[in-house]
Amino acid sequence: MANKEFKIPPVSFPAGIPAPNLPQRRVPNPPFQPNSSIPFMSFDIGSAAASTSSGPIYTGPIGGGGGSANFEDEEPLLDELGIHPDQIWSKIRSVLNPFRVNHTIHKDSDLSGPILLYMSFCLFQLLAGKIQFGVILGWIVVSSIFLYVVFNMLAGRTGNLDLHTCTSVVGYCMLPVVIFSALSLFVPQGGVVAVAIAAVFVLWSTRASTGLIVSLTDGGDEHRGLVAYACFLIYSLFSLLVVF
Repeated sequence: MANKEFKIPPVSFPAGIPAPNLPQRRVPNPPFQPNSSIPFMSFDIGSAAASTSSGPIYTGPIGGGGGSANFEDEEPLLDELGIHPDQIWSKIRSVLNPFRVNHTIHKDSDLSGPILLYMSFCLFQLLAGKIQFGVILGWIVVSSIFLYVVFNMLAGRTGNLDLHTCTSVVGYCMLPVVIFSALSLFVPQGGVVAVAIAAVFVLWSTRASTGLIVSLTDGGDEHRGLVAYACFLIYSLFSLLVVF
C-alpha cells in the first residue's frame, strides 16, 4: 500500500487577540542563603590542620597546678581495690607450715586470698568432672557462720571474733584441701589411699585454722579442743567432695 500524506493547514491567531495568561512555575528557594549581615565561616581543611599542628590545644600547666591531673601520684589499681598480692602470698606461706603459723600477718583480714583459693578448688573439682560451684560456695558461707557462732557462744562476752576475720581464716586454711584436690586428679577416688591422704590434709587444715583463731582472739586458748573439733568438721566436709 502506498503511504498517504495528509496536509494539515497552519493555525494562525489574529493579531488583535492577546495571548492567554498561563500560571508561572515558582522556583523553590534554598533552605539557607548566606546573607551579608550574617558572618559566614568557610571550612578549609588545610588551614585547620595547619592551625592544630602549630601547637597543642591545652597549654596549661601539667605538673604544677591544683587542677591538673598528675597520674604519677595515683595508687596502683590493685591497691585501690584492696588487693595486695604480697600480703596474700605471705598469708599463704604461713599456712604451709601448720606448726608455726604466723598469726600477726592474719590480723589484717581480707577476702581476696580466700576467693582465689575457692576458685582454685572449684577449678580442680571441675577438672575431675565435678561441677560443684554452688555447693562449694554454699558450704563456705555456712562454714564461716557456723564457726563464728560456735566460738562466740563458747567465749561469751569475751569473744571478739568477727565474721570477716573468721571467713578469712577459714578461706586461707583451705589451702591444704586445695592441694589435696589437685593431687586427687592422679589418685583413684574412693579408695583407701584417697581416704588416708584426705585425713592428713584435713588434720593439716584443722591445726592451722585452730592456731590462728586461738591466737587472733581473747580467751580462745581455753576452748582450743572445741574449736579444733568445729574446724575438723568443716574441712572434713570439703574433703568428702574430693574423695567421692
